[in-house]
Amino acid sequence: MAFGAFASTPVVAEPIVRRRSPIALFLLLPGALYLGLFFLVPLVSLIITSFKAPGQFGDIGEYDYAFQWQNYVTVIQTYLPHIIRSFVYAAVATVLALIFGYPLAYFIGVKLRRFPLWQALALTLVIAPFFISFLLRTLAWKQILSDEGPVLSVLNAMSILPPGAHVTGTPGAVIFGLTYNFIPFMTLPIYTSLERLDLRYVEAGGDLYASPATTFLKVTLPLSLPGVISGTLLTFIPASGDYINASTSFLGSPETSMIGNVIEANFLQLQNYPAAAALSIVLMAVILIFVGVYVKRSGTEDLL
Repeated sequence: MAFGAFASTPVVAEPIVRRRSPIALFLLLPGALYLGLFFLVPLVSLIITSFKAPGQFGDIGEYDYAFQWQNYVTVIQTYLPHIIRSFVYAAVATVLALIFGYPLAYFIGVKLRRFPLWQALALTLVIAPFFISFLLRTLAWKQILSDEGPVLSVLNAMSILPPGAHVTGTPGAVIFGLTYNFIPFMTLPIYTSLERLDLRYVEAGGDLYASPATTFLKVTLPLSLPGVISGTLLTFIPASGDYINASTSFLGSPETSMIGNVIEANFLQLQNYPAAAALSIVLMAVILIFVGVYVKRSGTEDLL
């Protein structure tokens, strides 16, 4: 009887206490120092600069530490058209990059899957523009779209454009430049999602008598949605702050200048450092709001 009572007594295992390994903290230390030195410190310095006030003697480029929050009100009232224009151009360029980038990624990731050599060659062609400087690529398009370039010559010969029309210096040229330069940022994440797509799901849709369009909308597109979300973020965020394509030295004009051009002018030419810093903070804040709302509504919060 005593043996039975002893046998029925449950054995409770003692919880295992895991000690934090100092090695893990040591491995995280270089990354933490790097982020603190090259991200956190410049960000704090930028915020402090955005609140500075003009110096006592009013010299150009001389500012004193203060808490002048009116700097934000001033830059928003002064440069609101540039802020709106920047996000409109970036949004249109992102949509166009998605329209051109998704079929390209689908062709490489799905149709060429059975031909590894051709798939690798096509993928190399997508990333080939990265081997050339961003400035040189944009400058090349300026020459192509200039008044003496082949594009305008053909359009004038076909009487598509009115006499005296220009391509460079227009919103279309700036949006074209943004789309061209950021298409690889859209294509590569979508390709990554489609390349890992299990084609048996697509075959199952056909076996269930679904049309190719229905199979794409119900199977392929939802499974590639993480790549689409990543691609749109990687395109929209840098396009919003771009200042090269809209510059008068490349594809833009004073009427198409974006917030990046205003920040560059205030910092390098006017030496209005508080205005440039305040615009940078405003740009960062608006992008964070847009990205948060976009990711939340798309149901991919894990990307944040």
